Amino acid sequence: MKVDITSKQMEITPAIRQYVESRLEKLEKWQTPLINPHFILHKDPQGFSVDANIGTVHGELVAHAEAKDMYEAINLVEEKLARQLNKAQHKSESFRKEERLKDEFEGKNPF
Repeated sequence: MKVDITSKQMEITPAIRQYVESRLEKLEKWQTPLINPHFILHKDPQGFSVDANIGTVHGELVAHAEAKDMYEAINLVEEKLARQLNKAQHKSESFRKEERLKDEFEGKNPF
């Protein structure tokens, strides 16, 4: 998978690129194709910030995190993206459960 990584006020080293790609591989457990992942790394006076934009079949995933350590900020972005993927993938299950509860509450038998 090709990952676009850009930065402002810093250079992207091979170690940083490899770390971002390894964190992105953890998102593959949801078996959702990631379309054009783009990470933007910023060096701020207080630390680092990371922005991520990834397209999926469920919609666009967008995350932002700030931390004093760049690797910690990358981890926080990965966690936010994982929560968004999980929510998007299980959204249809939530709607079905909600409909079933409505039917049971109104006295209708869904079966």
